[in-house]
Amino acid sequence: MPVTVIDHPLIQHKLSLLRDQDTNVRDFRALCTEISMLMAFEAMRDLPLDEAVVKTPVAPAAVKRLAGKKLALVGILRAGLVMVDGILSLVPSARVGHIGLYRDPKTLEPVEYYKKLPSDIAERDAFLLDPMLATGGSAEAAITILEELGARNIRLLCIIGAPEGIALVERTHPTVEIILAARDERLNDKGYIVPGLGDAGDRIYGTR
Repeated sequence: MPVTVIDHPLIQHKLSLLRDQDTNVRDFRALCTEISMLMAFEAMRDLPLDEAVVKTPVAPAAVKRLAGKKLALVGILRAGLVMVDGILSLVPSARVGHIGLYRDPKTLEPVEYYKKLPSDIAERDAFLLDPMLATGGSAEAAITILEELGARNIRLLCIIGAPEGIALVERTHPTVEIILAARDERLNDKGYIVPGLGDAGDRIYGTR
């Protein structure tokens, strides 16, 4: 499935501020939330609608509403939480799930340490959220967890993606749509995206 890179001017402007090393924690967190909200417009462009009629103060009006499609927002801990907050403000009826993963220092493989998902995840469109798609290991593992629980319509939303991570997800989960605000150059020898923005979790929570 093709990778979508959203080049909307508002997103690209906010991304320029997000990358700046001088952006403080408060503004960085707010920018992540705002970019996530803007990305959601593109990611949810094809949600089905039902027709309905409401009564305005003047006359009945033919309107369109989301067609009862169930949504789940799944944040990969810890950085994905900031994207959940932004998108949830647009679709407050969505259910929220969390997947916690860390990289084993010896094998370098992702290890699950926390998982709490809607019980009906198999019946929902799942939006998997993580600001950075670097090596792709965490995203690949999280997608596998969702698929093992029956989720089928999964979309991966990341603010910045590296070619290595994109390639891994495309190879292991070819039906998952990847939606980015930017596709960067590469990973460095420490696994950071270049040019990237550093460690998203540290910059969001002020732990760098």
